[in-house]
Amino acid sequence: MMPVPETVVTGDAVVLDVQIAQLPVRAVSSLIDICVVTIVYLIGMMLWVATVVQFDEALSAAVMIIFTVLALVGYPVIIETATRGRSIGKMVMGLRVVSDDGGPERFRQALFRALAGFVEIWTLFGGPAVICSLASAQGKRIGDIFAGTVVISERGPKLAPPPVMPPALAWWAASLELSGLGPEQAELARQFLSRAPQLDPDIRDQMAYRIASEVVARISPPPPPGTPPQYVLAAVLAERHRRELARLRPAAPPVPAPTYGYYPPAPIPPPPASPVVPAVAEPARTDGFVPPG
Repeated sequence: MMPVPETVVTGDAVVLDVQIAQLPVRAVSSLIDICVVTIVYLIGMMLWVATVVQFDEALSAAVMIIFTVLALVGYPVIIETATRGRSIGKMVMGLRVVSDDGGPERFRQALFRALAGFVEIWTLFGGPAVICSLASAQGKRIGDIFAGTVVISERGPKLAPPPVMPPALAWWAASLELSGLGPEQAELARQFLSRAPQLDPDIRDQMAYRIASEVVARISPPPPPGTPPQYVLAAVLAERHRRELARLRPAAPPVPAPTYGYYPPAPIPPPPASPVVPAVAEPARTDGFVPPG
């Protein structure tokens, strides 16, 4: 039987089935990150040795301390924040750090994990991290507990696609209260429906009745009388999957109402000026006649 996925409840009360990263996989991921940090640190040491003769002792020590903090603490903070919970080692091993509510890792959480990792991984050689991971049901190390994060595997076994909603039960499934249905029952019903065609008819009917009874006891309202158990399971799983996708899908941005720009009326051009006709002087008379004043 396939391992039951771990339960993660989002801030919207959506139950997600995720694969918690196992300790050996996380250990390999941490070793890769340690190798990367060590290489960067050695390169920094070589540069520091090459330039130490050019500065005084106090300045060289300050530069070395700053570089050490950046290598051991800044590396996980910067890269996990930029890649939303993935370091180089986690990229190689298919891991990701997420919040306890299923959301992406935030800067504050990456900082808490890096500061705790400096103590439990670098200072104490990973001993507290291994012990805490073995004692935690979700494989958390001390940094994950303080930061409120969990490391999940993005390469878990692929689950069978959800069953198709029986058209006759769509109205009933839309009114279901599924908060009492746990991931264990949902996974058991999913596995049964995927393997039902391969089972003996008598065994299939017995298993369908038993699994459907457990599922119906955790949901409300009950299915219509006389509904085959296989149809009940298919309707419940299809509706559960539909609600998860609807709540995880980001809401479409509202379409802004059309706005009409204000265009001021064009200025009225002034009327053209009338041409000025120059006065024509009368020619002087040569006959001695003077007009009366």
